[in-house]
Amino acid sequence: MTGIGKIFILIGVVCIAIGIIMSFIGRLPGDIVFKKGNTTVYFPIVTSIVVSIVLSLIMFLFNKFR
Repeated sequence: MTGIGKIFILIGVVCIAIGIIMSFIGRLPGDIVFKKGNTTVYFPIVTSIVVSIVLSLIMFLFNKFR
């Protein structure tokens, strides 16, 4: 398998893992939801902040022990 193929597989696995984690997190307090008629707009602001902090900590630890 070529190097680019491994990268695509890794990206796919990471996307699946993020999707599974996001389904468990769900909607946190502080996320903005607008509902009007049949339309719902969802802004996951707090969820994005939490995910960003967790990923930053993981990257920090990964680089520290590298």
